[in-house]
Amino acid sequence: MNTRNRYLTAALLLLIGVLIGGLLVLFQQGSLINDQANVNFTEIKTSEKPVFDDQDLENIDARFLFKNVADQVIPTVVYISTVVSLDGEERNDEGGSDFWDQFSSRRARTVGSGVIISEDGYIVTNNHVIRGAISDGIGVIVNDKRAFEARVVGTDPTTDLAILKIDAKNLPSIVIGNSDELEVGEWVLAIGNPFRLRSTVTAGIVSALSRQVQISGETDNGLRIDSYIQTDAAINKGNSGGALVNTSGELIGINTAIASQSGSYQGYGFAVPSNLVKKVVRDLIEYGEVHRALLGVSILGIDYSRAQELGLNAVRGVEIIALTEDGAAQKYNLKENDVIFSVNGEPVNEPNELQEKIAVLRPGETAQLNIWRDGETMQKDIVLGRLQSPDPSFTAQEEPDDQNELGRNDRRGVAFGTFSLGFKVMALATPEDSQVYDLIISEVFSSSEAARQGLKEGYIIKKVNDADVQTLEQLNKQLSVLKEGANILMEVETPEGVIGYYQLRK
Repeated sequence: MNTRNRYLTAALLLLIGVLIGGLLVLFQQGSLINDQANVNFTEIKTSEKPVFDDQDLENIDARFLFKNVADQVIPTVVYISTVVSLDGEERNDEGGSDFWDQFSSRRARTVGSGVIISEDGYIVTNNHVIRGAISDGIGVIVNDKRAFEARVVGTDPTTDLAILKIDAKNLPSIVIGNSDELEVGEWVLAIGNPFRLRSTVTAGIVSALSRQVQISGETDNGLRIDSYIQTDAAINKGNSGGALVNTSGELIGINTAIASQSGSYQGYGFAVPSNLVKKVVRDLIEYGEVHRALLGVSILGIDYSRAQELGLNAVRGVEIIALTEDGAAQKYNLKENDVIFSVNGEPVNEPNELQEKIAVLRPGETAQLNIWRDGETMQKDIVLGRLQSPDPSFTAQEEPDDQNELGRNDRRGVAFGTFSLGFKVMALATPEDSQVYDLIISEVFSSSEAARQGLKEGYIIKKVNDADVQTLEQLNKQLSVLKEGANILMEVETPEGVIGYYQLRK
């Protein structure tokens, strides 16, 4: 063999070695990050046995109450580090992006918090903490500084929750409390990792309950649940996914977001209630997805003038304005203009409160509703259906005909339309003029242009390209005359009365 052939042979062997090395790397990264963990049995502790019972609390010196709670809860809160791609890189079912792209893609590391909910390594966190993670890109550090690679069991963008699994045993786990028993003014502690400062504890009170702030990480087919615990315990970047606990050491919320003009703590933090967390956790572990119960109604809050029209002695409850055909509510003879006062004994006075009370139930369970109808109260036991996500491959609905007009017993009419930009609209006649409608966005489809640009349920469409729109026909006309690829400037009014502007591309 001459010198030239020896060089060629060496080069060939080197190339084979590089290819084998690449294959080994791919093999090592072969566990898909969205694999569902195998579940044999896992125990999640609930509030039947809190960390501290009433007798314990009486015996604890008030000066050390927070200390004792922190000592019990800190070991259950973990530090989550997520590697995300800045190039929109996503792992596919065949094992990921191209091997050579791993050396050229831009990546960043984000951090957040999570809470251990079972001794065998299940962790609840926020979906936005781990969203966009590359393959094998989620790391967890527990309180004793051991590091683990985490798998995603399931995610629920509608509540901004996610479940991770690490391979560990005999971990300290938190007790999940009953958020329905929470009251404004109670002391709470927020525990997490703000600004990468691990195991940080802050204290405050419950500032408000069932707060509707439309802050969850994603819109998912219009099914988002916006009903948060508000607290003034300091919550900052990195606290997301951490624990909000009461003075019994029970988890009563997962810290999710803040309201701030600076991006840092300004006294307004929000947490997903523990009862909703518990339901989502069980579904994700058992099914890998959330099975959402369906009542089958469209609802509105009640103001003072509407309460008088309905004969109510106080402004309370939520009004049914339409029923889904063959839905649970229709099957059990609920009617338009019925007012729902409570669900299973829990009062509901805002639409998001009713959504939350139904969301914690499972399809097939019975919801006991207290109803006001024609001057009388009554009880209705409704077996809930299952909410199916709509097919995203929809088309624009033509101008509604007479069959789409749902009559009401008063001066207000309602109609519905679906538009190819990715949203549904409920047209509700205004109290001032029955011929003028509030065009309320009732649903936003995931992965649509409307969702990408940030349109949300509850927004009222006021103008399209500076033209007033007051009926579905006017909205359809303004959108239909635009050519494919045209820019659309949409003026909307939020439920808080704020005017906003969104630019969409047809």
